[in-house]
Amino acid sequence: MNAALVKQALVKVLNANVLVNLISRRVHQLSSGGQGASRPLVADIANLSAADIALREIIEGKMGFEMPEFVPLVRADGKGPEPAQALG
Repeated sequence: MNAALVKQALVKVLNANVLVNLISRRVHQLSSGGQGASRPLVADIANLSAADIALREIIEGKMGFEMPEFVPLVRADGKGPEPAQALG
């Protein structure tokens, strides 16, 4: 994976863990063959790995994502967060 592309993609995604998941899913799609989602969405892919293609797709805005809204957990009795949430 090209480090310069990773840095550029992190500017778009902001979270390294999310970036890894996006790249992983897209590499799987690109590697699976077939039609549709397995075709690269960017031009000039000569000498690029599937991970680099996925990074370029993110950088060029060809691939997006949505972060789910954080919803705090509430105990059944309505008296505050669940014990696991109280620690974090």
